[in-house]
Order: sequence, then structure tokens, then C-alpha cells
Amino acid sequence: MKFRAKRDQPFLLMILIAIVIIGIATILPIFLIPNPNLFDIILLIGIFGVCTGFSLWTTFDISYTLHDDYLFAKGGLFRSKIPYKDIIKIVPSTDILTGYRILSSRDGLEIFYKNSFFGSIKISPEDKNQFLEELEKRRAGNNTPTQ
Repeated sequence: MKFRAKRDQPFLLMILIAIVIIGIATILPIFLIPNPNLFDIILLIGIFGVCTGFSLWTTFDISYTLHDDYLFAKGGLFRSKIPYKDIIKIVPSTDILTGYRILSSRDGLEIFYKNSFFGSIKISPEDKNQFLEELEKRRAGNNTPTQ
């Protein structure tokens, strides 16, 4: 079962501000450099396009898929495969600035699991209650005690 990520205004505003800052850092120099050559213009616009494209890709291409044995969280280039048996606990989270996260909302979940470099992942499924119900069913089906 696949769940899309919930998006809220503060997160989208944060992405917009980041894109404006990237624009200022990459496009503004074109107008400040006296007589910029074509290479400079193409390079700076290219950097802006790549940075903006990556930011938008990781923001709007977020999904969480519940497979038979694991949860697959995908956000742009970032992916995590979390076996249900490795999940230690799931807690609500409102922190969108720290830790390993594949989310786009303050109304999220933090999933702690074994064998993780970061120890946990923060996600924000649109229908949090249905996601938790499905996740608990699959964890129970894998003979894992729920918490």
C-alpha cells in the first residue's frame, strides 16, 4: 500500500525561501558582473536549475510504500528500506529541521529502528492514522511486538 506525503504551508514556505536564496546566489551575480561572458551565464543558470530541480524533486516526489516485509520511504534521490522486524518504536514528531527525514510536514512520525546509521527516520504520511493501522498490521503479521 502506498501513501503520499502530507505537505504543509511552513514547509513549502521554507522551500520557497531556499529557492529564493539559491536564486540570489546564482542569478544575481549575472547582473553584478560587468560584461559577463556566455559561459558564466550558462554556468550560473545551470547551477540554479540543478539546485532548484533537486529541491523540488525531493519535496514533491515523496512516498511511503508498505510492502510485505518492509517499509520503503522514497523522497527524490533518498530512499530507505526499513524491515518491520527492525522497528523499535514510532512516535509523533513536529521537528522538520533535524535528523534523517523524508517528509514535507510538521505533522509527522519518527520511526526508530535497528541497524540504522541515524537511528530513526522522520516521515509525514497524508493519512497518518490509516498509515499507522496498516503498519501495525504488517508488523503484527511479521510476529513483531507492537509498541
